[in-house]
Amino acid sequence: MSKIQSAFAHGKAFIPFITCGDPTLDTTEQLVYAMEKAGADLIELGIPFSDPTAEGPVIQEANNRALSGGVTTDKIFDMVKKIRKNTQIPMVFMTYANVVFSYGIERFVKTAADVGMDGIILPDVPFEEKEEFAATCRAHGLALVSLIAPTSHQRVAEIASAAEGFIYCVSSLGVTGVRSEITTDIGEMVRLVRAASDIPCAIGFGISTPEQAAKMAKEADGVIVGSAIVKICKEYGTDCVPKVAEYVKSMKDAIKGL
Repeated sequence: MSKIQSAFAHGKAFIPFITCGDPTLDTTEQLVYAMEKAGADLIELGIPFSDPTAEGPVIQEANNRALSGGVTTDKIFDMVKKIRKNTQIPMVFMTYANVVFSYGIERFVKTAADVGMDGIILPDVPFEEKEEFAATCRAHGLALVSLIAPTSHQRVAEIASAAEGFIYCVSSLGVTGVRSEITTDIGEMVRLVRAASDIPCAIGFGISTPEQAAKMAKEADGVIVGSAIVKICKEYGTDCVPKVAEYVKSMKDAIKGL
């Protein structure tokens, strides 16, 4: 079992997302430890990019704050090295193809693997174009996590059978952000994946309340929450760690035992 898949081995997984360097890289490091202690099973670390096309305003603003604070990919790699001295919680990067291209695909993937990351999510790389990244990821033992959207129907089986780590099921069309309700037939998406593969499915985009998390976790193997956590980071700045931990615990508690 891969390290990523081990995150799903003890019931429903809670997967928080944070933007590296928002508000500071030191705070990001402390958030990782606090979120793990609060019950997170796998953590997504966002590498900021100036034009994050899949993100709504909350995470876009976090990207801008981090970049204007001087965050670079190299500084994030250094932070991960420090984190890995203290915890082995599964972690994946979420970023954009441009970030990886400009760093150099081989150099980026090798460095990510060397510092102890377990996978990468590139939301702007279509399934048909992923091999350019996937081959390098395989060579270095990193999972390139695939996404499926409500519009992927006829391609779900194909994507699922080639997927690694876990499948990121996008619950809503459009960009990330908090939604009052999620109307997509998640159960159907998950059934299509399971017909093709036994890879875990985690649902993200729009989940913010414990009630939504519980509803989604009934359909899938895990839930991913980003914007709601990033909002707490914005509101409390460098004092956000206990607030985020409290929120993560409430979300994990909501999906325990499902």
